[in-house]
Amino acid sequence: MTIRIAFSASSAPIAQAAKEALVRRYGGVPVEEADIIVALGGDGFMLQTLHATQELPAPVYGMNRGTVGFLMNEYSEADLPGRLARAEEEIINPLSMKAVTVDGTVHHALAINEVSLIRNGPQAAKLRITIDGRLRMKELVCDGALIATPAGSTAYNYSAHGPILPIGADVLALTAIAPFRPRRWRGALLPKKAIVKFDVIDSGKRPVMADADSSSVPNVASVEIRVEPDIKHKILFDPGHGLEERLIREQFV
Repeated sequence: MTIRIAFSASSAPIAQAAKEALVRRYGGVPVEEADIIVALGGDGFMLQTLHATQELPAPVYGMNRGTVGFLMNEYSEADLPGRLARAEEEIINPLSMKAVTVDGTVHHALAINEVSLIRNGPQAAKLRITIDGRLRMKELVCDGALIATPAGSTAYNYSAHGPILPIGADVLALTAIAPFRPRRWRGALLPKKAIVKFDVIDSGKRPVMADADSSSVPNVASVEIRVEPDIKHKILFDPGHGLEERLIREQFV
């Protein structure tokens, strides 16, 4: 059976050149007709592709034409149909963000890696943290905080000294960014089903922006975050190089 492939590439010249070479060699179909979508770029482009194609049945197989490429496979033009036939599938549920701004406007967005709150001025942010309707931290003074999925735990979360989570773990990481009070508080591990709410204290003096995979909302008053189980992003990896192996390997670099 011939695999129908749709090729998608970032705007980077190296990614566009790769797309042209692969289309010449293997042909291509529109994403709506594809059995598999091949994304050429870096992790940022992979996230864009997953968001853009989440309503389609085709899984996404990434090849790295970017920088880090944590969500990507090694680039090669050789035997692509064979690699796709042997690829292993990982399922990722995104986070759902409901952000309410100080003027009462409600914004919704999805995040595969993390939802973060970042101070948007010279003053440190002050956040109140409620989990499943129960107040857990009355005041966190910090540069920000984030909720990360296992798939996103090696990204911004890890840079903020958060834990790396096994891909099959039913937990989320709540990580503080440059916490001042409580000093050195690094966050918590939460059940995957947890509903986390951040309320911004003194938002006029201490403005905060919320970001869901680069979808930003300035001047938020509150942000509610939960896993969206009904959305399943399907990502393909070469055998032995899936997310579970990458998450383990990243901890020994």
